Amino acid sequence: MNVYVDGIFCHYFDTTTLYQLPTTTITMAGEVKRKISASSARSHTTQSKSKSNSSSTFSSGNGFFLKFLLVFFTALLAWAYQAACPPAAKKVGPPDGLPITAPRIKLRDGRYLSYKEFGVPKDSAEYKIIFVHGFDSFKHYVVIATSASPALIEDLGIYIVSFDRPGYGESDPDPKRTLKSLALDTEELADQLKLGSKFYVVGFSMGGQVIWSYLKYIPHRLAGAALIAPVVNYWWPKLPSNLSQQAFSKQLLQDQWSLRVAHYLPSLTYWWNTQKLFPILTWMSNSHNILSRQDRELVPIFTAGRSAVEGQVRQQGEYESIHRDLNIGFGTWEFDPTEIENPFPENKGSVHIWQGDEDILVPVTLQRDIAQQLPWINYHELAGAGHLFPYADGRSDAILKALLLGQT
Repeated sequence: MNVYVDGIFCHYFDTTTLYQLPTTTITMAGEVKRKISASSARSHTTQSKSKSNSSSTFSSGNGFFLKFLLVFFTALLAWAYQAACPPAAKKVGPPDGLPITAPRIKLRDGRYLSYKEFGVPKDSAEYKIIFVHGFDSFKHYVVIATSASPALIEDLGIYIVSFDRPGYGESDPDPKRTLKSLALDTEELADQLKLGSKFYVVGFSMGGQVIWSYLKYIPHRLAGAALIAPVVNYWWPKLPSNLSQQAFSKQLLQDQWSLRVAHYLPSLTYWWNTQKLFPILTWMSNSHNILSRQDRELVPIFTAGRSAVEGQVRQQGEYESIHRDLNIGFGTWEFDPTEIENPFPENKGSVHIWQGDEDILVPVTLQRDIAQQLPWINYHELAGAGHLFPYADGRSDAILKALLLGQT
């Protein structure tokens, strides 16, 4: 008798007949005849059943294993999706949001931008400056206001306004944030505060990097600009590839991977910087491994008075603040800074880059190359200085005098 079991062809003998006959003749293919005893037939039948049962068991087991793999990988994908999706940002303001502790303006798209003022009153100021904070920072950390001489600010009549960039502090997140949108946010801040047709801009670290977008998109509104240790994107097209690769290779390995994720796989930035399998970006973990000798000496000044407000920096969530900063700062840019034209062809203003030659975070070699490609830049390289050099005694005074008075 011929049957199929789970798709396997099986052959069975009728053993009742075999038991009744001492011998049986079976005709095989090709008319070959053999005589098989009853005992041999019974043995063959038992083996056939055993093989059939074994094949059936294997097929069932194989099907179960495939189903298990399907369920496992589905669960793994679901977990990965959940891990990669950041939670929604916390709301600021009434009725049930985070408290508002500083004035805010309402922007063109309904978002709110929080700001803080320093220096002399705006109405009596001779010089008006918008300060842009860096990575993992916010409006309270304004080095040129807190480290500069109060006498200098008073004598020159300097007014400074700092603001929380979107997602930081008390400014609403901007899920559609781009390099250009932040420049337009800043322009709108200046207009609502009535700073006049032109104003100065100063940015520190990643805030210094932001100044490039002002030079690109709102140069007509600028009276001058200072970029203090501005972060460099290793993927800017006009940087010599050998130079950028060499500088990138000197970064800590965990930082290299974090920046690669931000550049090539920005949708995984949140997961990468919250997972526990690999070390995350040192900038986020407050590691001293990225500090130069001078930086370590300046840490007490850099951190002074921050404990009371530092919890506000990421209070809306890490993704809309520091993670989005990484994605934009090290993503693919809409323009290359080295192709920006001189915003002051008639020398009615100036642009300055300040860089320490021992800065571990921002490679001095790349900053030198940028300055060489843009001859209209006033480049100031400081021997023995690290990333925190503006906190050194007298350094903020020098930055302000160079920008406002043209003194070197």
